[in-house]
Amino acid sequence: MKKKIGRFYLAFFAASLVVAGALSFYASSHPDGLEKVAEDVGFLETAKDSSVSGSPLADYGISGLENARLSVGLSGLIGVLATAVVAYLVFAISKRMRKSK
Repeated sequence: MKKKIGRFYLAFFAASLVVAGALSFYASSHPDGLEKVAEDVGFLETAKDSSVSGSPLADYGISGLENARLSVGLSGLIGVLATAVVAYLVFAISKRMRKSK
């Protein structure tokens, strides 16, 4: 039973890497709902940049990387890997805390 669960997680992780690394480039370039409403109502111009807008992974890409497809793909992979590491740590700590009780 544990092997099946492990295979499921591994397959899910691999699928996440494929979607984030290869398919994320083809995501819609149209504005999201909030941005669309702001545009329609006329207050989009008052929007301010995020406090992390100058970060290396801002705007769904890697700053300084000229190839847009590679930039978006790598930022997606970094996002999946970072999320996996955080999730693993949270679950490991949770499991350790449960065992200590």
